[in-house]
Order: sequence, then C-alpha cells, then structure tokens
Amino acid sequence: MAAMILKPWQFILLAIASWLNKEQQAVIEYRDEEIRILKEKLGRKRLLLNDAQKRRLATAAAKVGRDALAKIGALFSPETLLKWHHSLVAQKYDGTAGKRAKRGPGPTKAKIIRDLVVKLATENPGWGYGRVHGELRELGHKVSKATVRRVMLAHGLLNDPDHPKKTTWRTFLESHFECLHACDFFSVDAWTVKGLRRFLVFFVIELHTRRVEIVGIHADTCETQMIQYARNLTDPENGFLKGGKRILIHDRDPLFTKKFCQTLRAGGVRTLKLPKQSPNLNDYAPCCTSLVA
Repeated sequence: MAAMILKPWQFILLAIASWLNKEQQAVIEYRDEEIRILKEKLGRKRLLLNDAQKRRLATAAAKVGRDALAKIGALFSPETLLKWHHSLVAQKYDGTAGKRAKRGPGPTKAKIIRDLVVKLATENPGWGYGRVHGELRELGHKVSKATVRRVMLAHGLLNDPDHPKKTTWRTFLESHFECLHACDFFSVDAWTVKGLRRFLVFFVIELHTRRVEIVGIHADTCETQMIQYARNLTDPENGFLKGGKRILIHDRDPLFTKKFCQTLRAGGVRTLKLPKQSPNLNDYAPCCTSLVA
C-alpha cells in the first residue's frame, strides 16, 4: 500500500496542531502542580466558598465532565462539583415559584427589581453593579447599590466580588455604538471687514454612520451660546440628537460647562467626559484653511 503524501498545507496544519497540543499540555501540568501545592498548604483545613463562587466553579466543572475532573485532581471532588451544578439546574427549572405566582396577586416589587437587575447585567456583561444601579434609577426604580450588588452576586453576575471588573472603552463602545455621538470644535480663520478673525465651529458626529452635523459657528463662543446649541441638538422635531440618541462624548474643554450638560440631560442625552490625557479617544476634525467672509 502506497504511503500517503501530505500536501504542504496539510503538513503546516499538523505542525501547528502539535505545537498547540504541547503548549496546552504544559499549561495543564502547571495547573496540576499549582493545585497540589495549594492542597499541601491547606492541609486539613476546609476551603469554604460562598454561593457566587460555587456557582462559577460548578458551571465551569459541568463543561469539563466527571472523568476529566477526576484526572485533574482539583480542590473539590467531581461528585461535589457536579452536585453543585445539579442544584443550580434544579433551581432554574423549579416550578414552585411559578405556581405560587399564579395563586397570588402578581409579582412583587422585589421580584420585579431582581428580574430587571438580572436582565440588565446579562445583556450587558461589561456593566458593574454601579452602572446597573444607575440604569434602574433612570427607569424610575428606587433601590440601593448594595441590593443590586447582592442580586448580581447571587446570580453569579460578578466575576470577582473583591475586584469588580471595569468596563474598557472598547467594550463600552461596542455595546453602545449605535447611540453614541461625539462633539468637538475646529477653527476657521476668515477675513472679515474687521480683518482676520478666528471662528470656532462646533460639530457633532454620529459614530456608527459617520454623519456630521455643524451645530454652530461663532467667533466668541461662551456658555450662553453653548446652552443654545444644547437646546438645538435636543429639539424634539429637528434636533440632531433626538430619537434615542442617548450618549454624547466630549473632551475637557471649559466650554462644556455644567449647565451645558444639564441642558442636554433635560433633553434625554447623557454626556460622557473623556479621561484626562486621552487625545486618541475622541473624533477630531482638521483645521480648515483661511477663508474670506
């Protein structure tokens, strides 16, 4: 029987697969050694986990399987880990709560809040309990941050209770891209009857379409002018920021005053100030050449 001749691309795939397998094996060996050392340090001490930690560990263990867990030699036995997972499944499909709800007058306020917290945190995995609490207040629900945090912990929606995960700019932009806008100024030097003057052009850009709106041009832009710009942007009929366009990014220019932000807020637009020394986080427009007015 003739030997099978590998094509070049097949040989490359085999080489890559072999390299990846060796790397994964090295990682597994390191993890095993790490667990053995941890067991030696613990000795006879019992390792206690809270409900959120059990939930996270049991969910991961169910994906590995009993046989693989037995080979790994983890801190907990496969029976214990899978027992925790079975309890989670039983809680999810427990029908007694639904039967009680049918007999009762309807869902309580606490259940409505809990369901909202779970829904917001599940659909927006980058949000912490502070952000979820803020969104609940926007919806008109009065609830404390501690309550939101407790609900998220109980449902395993906080990865590390001691070190809450911070949302990166990339995650924030991806989850809000369609309702994000950014604003800034560029200058225009124009010859007028009084000589050469510099005008500031205030513009807003819709990030996902790259559509730009020139809001206003003024030589001596001040807070009064900026407040009027804010009113124009949020006008319910002709405003550029009408219809669910909720977030406007701006830099730390002094012209973006507190009253300017409050006016936008009254029109349903939330302003988001960029961090310090972050010139690459905002859209910008190049300065135009001199014009004759």
